[in-house]
Amino acid sequence: MKKVVLVIDSFKGCLTSTEAEEAAAKGVQDVYPDCDICCLPIADGGEGILEVLLSAKKGNRVTVTAHDPLMNLRQADYGLSGDGKTAFIEMAGISGLPLVPPSKRNPMLTTTFGTGELIRDALERGCRNFIIGIGGSATNDAGLGMLQALGFHFLDKHDKEIKAICGEKLPEIADIDLNCIHPALKSSTFTVACDVQNPFYGPQGAATVFAPQKGATPLMVQQLDNGLRHIAEVLRQKTGKDISAIPGAGAAGGMGGSLLAFLNAKLKPGIQLLLEALDFAQVIAHADLVITGEGKTDRQTIMGKVASGILEEAKKQHIPVVLIAGVIEDEHLLKSAGFKEITSINPTGTPLEEAMQPDTARNNIRHTINRICRKM
Repeated sequence: MKKVVLVIDSFKGCLTSTEAEEAAAKGVQDVYPDCDICCLPIADGGEGILEVLLSAKKGNRVTVTAHDPLMNLRQADYGLSGDGKTAFIEMAGISGLPLVPPSKRNPMLTTTFGTGELIRDALERGCRNFIIGIGGSATNDAGLGMLQALGFHFLDKHDKEIKAICGEKLPEIADIDLNCIHPALKSSTFTVACDVQNPFYGPQGAATVFAPQKGATPLMVQQLDNGLRHIAEVLRQKTGKDISAIPGAGAAGGMGGSLLAFLNAKLKPGIQLLLEALDFAQVIAHADLVITGEGKTDRQTIMGKVASGILEEAKKQHIPVVLIAGVIEDEHLLKSAGFKEITSINPTGTPLEEAMQPDTARNNIRHTINRICRKM
């Protein structure tokens, strides 16, 4: 083989995308020492999107102080493209669930204010294009905390401003004052990596589906869903846009909806956005093989995740794709999707604790790729 492209997602809790690809590259080199090996770190649009975009666009990391979901100050990073015109923001880095201790998780109280602070900082540095990954949030505030940090004022029925917007305050909002919003927003564009199709509210909405994962009790879920219904009507009256049933509006606790309503954002599947940013179609041209992978692969893999996006692009150029994983389920279904081979990196009977050791995983990936290459 003359050219192999490695586009492997992280093995969560074990190896990053870059680490997995480094191990796979050694497996290729063992068999084909002169092969052109192209490594493309990848993510699904949530956790890891910042690293992928910084690498793809030769960007620079910016560190700022911002507020986390419980309004505690902490340092957070975002990225700037090499030309300084585009900002890359991973909202989970400042508004994500891992930042909230399990005992304090409560989407009635959490806010996306910090994400808005990152956007504001980038605006003031001259950025007018934004790529935002909104997976992994700790919030259910409809993204209004983010908007508040950008100068939107939320008023109650007495025209009094509501401070510190969070999930429990959604029903109090009667109007939105747009007079003080950051002026640069009018000339800015927002593209959002969004891997869920959930509507703003209802049985498949933001609160019902995702709030329990963020610490909500059944009563809280109902209260949050009612709050989102109320906000959808306020947004409709203010903007003329009905975002209630738009697929993806319920992403990140409703942040997808506010991005659509006020920032005219374009929502895209995360893998589609990233493959475009990586110029993936051009990178894989004339490749003999593409190797992708993830920690666990199952029927969800072919429903918009990293491997499925890679497979679809490679199919267009008739390039075979091999899928490796730590755990494999629904193998017959995955094979029918068109992968040339689907292989577990772990020998049969390997205990999970052992398989999750980084050194073990590296060795298993290297040996698996070595074996695959010898068959090609």
